[in-house]
Amino acid sequence: MREPLRDVRSYRLPEEVVAPLLHGLPEVAVQTIAAITMEVPAYAEAFAGELGHKIERAVQAALGTFFKLVSRPGADPGTPLQSALDGAYALGRGEARSGRSLDALLAAYRVGARVSWRELAAISVGTGQPASTIADFAELVFAYIDELSAASVAGHADELAATGRIRLRHLQELAQALVAGEPAHVLQTRAEQAEWTPPQTLTAIMLPERAARWVIDLLDRRTLQLADAVPEVPGMTVLLVPDPQGASRPTLFRLLTGHSATIGPARPWLEAQTSVARVIRVHELCRSSAPGVLDTEDHLASVVVTADQGALADLRARALAPLAGEKGAAAAKLLETLRSWLLHHGRREDVAAELFVHPQTVRYRMARLRELYGDRLKEPEWVLALTIALAVPDPGGVGSG
Repeated sequence: MREPLRDVRSYRLPEEVVAPLLHGLPEVAVQTIAAITMEVPAYAEAFAGELGHKIERAVQAALGTFFKLVSRPGADPGTPLQSALDGAYALGRGEARSGRSLDALLAAYRVGARVSWRELAAISVGTGQPASTIADFAELVFAYIDELSAASVAGHADELAATGRIRLRHLQELAQALVAGEPAHVLQTRAEQAEWTPPQTLTAIMLPERAARWVIDLLDRRTLQLADAVPEVPGMTVLLVPDPQGASRPTLFRLLTGHSATIGPARPWLEAQTSVARVIRVHELCRSSAPGVLDTEDHLASVVVTADQGALADLRARALAPLAGEKGAAAAKLLETLRSWLLHHGRREDVAAELFVHPQTVRYRMARLRELYGDRLKEPEWVLALTIALAVPDPGGVGSG
C-alpha cells in the first residue's frame, strides 16, 4: 500500500541544496514547457507565442514558490504555499470557464512533475547531494504537485457548480418571461443569457411534479420547467417541450401514459404563453371528469364556450328560463333529453339509444319541452342559444347563472 506523501509545509531543505536548484530554475521551466507542449496536445497552441512566455514565467513562479516553501526557516509555513494553491485553484476555474475538462490540466501536472523532477535531480546529483537528500526532495516535489492538482480540481468543480446554478437561474427566468408574455427582444436576451437555443415551437404539458422529475430526463434537453406555474393547483408543474409535433407528438402521449397530464398545442416559442394558458384552462374544465392524458385539442369547444363565464351564465339563464318551473328529477330528465335532441338533430331513435330509454319516452319528454318553449325550438337563434347553453355542464343547476 502506498504511503501518504509527506506534508510539504513542514519540511525544510538546507540552503546549500536549494541554491543550485534556484540557479537552474529558468532552464528547468523551459524543459518543462517543451515536454508539456509535446505530450499534451490540448496545450500546444496555447503555449505558442507570447502566451507561452507567460506560462513559462508561471511555471518558474510555481517552482520558485516551492523552493521558498522548503527553505524558509521559522516563518509561517502556510503563506508561500497558499499563494501557489490560490493560483492553481484559479487555473482550474479558468479551465471550466473555457469549457474544457480537467484531463489536459492534470496531464500537464503529471508531465510537469516528471520533467521538473528529472531536471532538478540532475542538478542535485551534479552538486554531489547524497541519495537520501535527493529521495526526500523527490517526495516533496510530488507532494507539492499533488497539492496543486487538488486545488485545480476544487477550482474546476466550484466553477462548474457556480456556472450550473447561474444557468439554472437564467433558465427559470426565461421560463417565467415566456409565461408572462414578455416582448420578443426581452425573450431573446433571456435565451442568450441562459445559453438556450430556441426551438421552432414549444408545447406546454401540465403534470404532477413527481412525474415531471423523471419525464423531463426523457425529453429534449432544452425543455423548460416552470416553478410554481399553477399555485392554485398544489403539486402540479408545467413543462415547455421543444417541437413535440408531427411524428413526435404521439411519442409524447405514450411517454405520459399512466400519468395525469394535460398536453397543450404547439406554439411558436415566442408565443409559449398561449400554450400554457390553454393547458391550465383545460385542466380546470376537464380534469375531474377525464383522468389520464388529456389533449387540449379534444376540448376546444369547451374552451371556446367558457371563454366568458359571465356571458355564458347570462345566456344559460335566458335559454333555460322556460324550464325554471320544473323541479328535481323531472327537470334533469328534460334537460338531458333536450341536450341529446339538439346533438342528434331531433332523431328520436338516436336520442333514445343514447339515453337508454324507449322512443316513446323521448316523444313524451319532447312534447313537454314544446309546451314550455313553444315555437322557439324551431327558431335557429334559439336552437343555437340552447346548444351553447348545454354544451358544458351547468354546475349551478337549471337556469342558474
